[in-house]
Amino acid sequence: METYDLIVIGSGPAGRRAAVQAAKLGHSVLVVEGRRRVGGVSVHTGTIPSKTLRETALNLSGWRERGFYGSSYRVKKDICGDDLGMRLTKTLEHEVDVLEHQFQRNNVRTIAGMARFLDPHTVSVRCDDGSDLPVAGTRILIAVGTEPFHPEGIPFDDEHVLDSDAMIESPRVPRSLTVIGAGVIGIEYATIFSAMDVPVTLVEPRDTFLDFIDREIINEFIHILRDRGMVIRTGCPVDKIEKGADGWPVTTLADGRRIRSDMVLYAAGRKGATESLDLDKSGLTVDHRGRLAVNQDTFQTDVEHIYAAGDVIGFPSLASTSMEQGRIAACHAFGRPIPPAPKYFPYGIYAVPEISTVGMNEEELRERRIGYEVGIARFRETSRGHIMGLNSGMMKLIFSLKTRRLLGAHIIGEGATELIHIGQAVLNLKGTRDYFIENTFNYPTLAEAYKIAALDAWNRMSAP
Repeated sequence: METYDLIVIGSGPAGRRAAVQAAKLGHSVLVVEGRRRVGGVSVHTGTIPSKTLRETALNLSGWRERGFYGSSYRVKKDICGDDLGMRLTKTLEHEVDVLEHQFQRNNVRTIAGMARFLDPHTVSVRCDDGSDLPVAGTRILIAVGTEPFHPEGIPFDDEHVLDSDAMIESPRVPRSLTVIGAGVIGIEYATIFSAMDVPVTLVEPRDTFLDFIDREIINEFIHILRDRGMVIRTGCPVDKIEKGADGWPVTTLADGRRIRSDMVLYAAGRKGATESLDLDKSGLTVDHRGRLAVNQDTFQTDVEHIYAAGDVIGFPSLASTSMEQGRIAACHAFGRPIPPAPKYFPYGIYAVPEISTVGMNEEELRERRIGYEVGIARFRETSRGHIMGLNSGMMKLIFSLKTRRLLGAHIIGEGATELIHIGQAVLNLKGTRDYFIENTFNYPTLAEAYKIAALDAWNRMSAP
């Protein structure tokens, strides 16, 4: 039986970063991936394919040009599932090739198969030919990610009633769509298909959604969605989903309203993909959603030599933070110093329009009774916004009244997930309102919105 310094179960963002980091430190590493090719959920059904689907939809629908040419403008008149699938296949092939080359370059061994624990240091891998290969690890990292949650009573059939994985595996453009769950995944898919002029109804059992985002940004977001015809039903749980006589699903809400649509996407939660790991033999237990508890500084589990990182440990469940968690876990496992993580990291929601945020929002500041002032910039106020034909989009900066330091940056609109990094840098470097006012931004750019928002705040902060 072969023994490795580190066995990584899962090759998503956390697993790949941990594996490469450990290999660069000179240790032997084995990555076990349940799929035939590496990449994990992020590459095959999650982050990369959903963002590729978004880009395909925006390009083929002509969405970005409608500000100038009207809502009837199209690049391709009839968009079908094959159009979506072609770009998905090309993108995923490229991502997998890059990752496989990265593993080879760093002498990381990979094996395809389902892993399960035999004891705290031994893992058995069920290979494609049905054989079991036992391997031992001095240290083990669990980075298996998550899978869609399937509650009882939902008639999933991967054609008319789907989860988010099935949406990617067999993409098609429905005649109408009901999305159940207004979390990040549900919001992204609902707005992507809405951009392709598919009638969309979004159902969320709670009264609010995306509660970690500044409320003013969410209110703007809801206004944009309703303005383009999306139906949003909040505060009303789903009672049942049944197939109609024509095969189309009918979603009945708790208040009696019925929604008939060609397709239902059930996106109300995910669970850790830990069920097949036989974790009891490793000495570990999971919560009701299959997630592992860890030390948030080192990512160690209750078993000292076993680590966990990525979506399997829960919030924030971002590819970017998962990568950093994997790196930190590998460094700690082999006794290397861990630099302190920055206090603030950005969130990105690839909806249409994009939302991105870093730092504190107004609700948090009020709760903590911190004095603040806000500056707002509308993208249509910038020359670049005029050139791009943007009718919506805004940036909101929050500054301390006492120190003028930036406390939070919140953006909705085109390029939000790219623009946010300027705010992230200033925030972590403890920069103030004056940075944006005194520095020069390229012209014409959307980044000019930082100066406009800072000047807007200055007008009120300087008032007698």
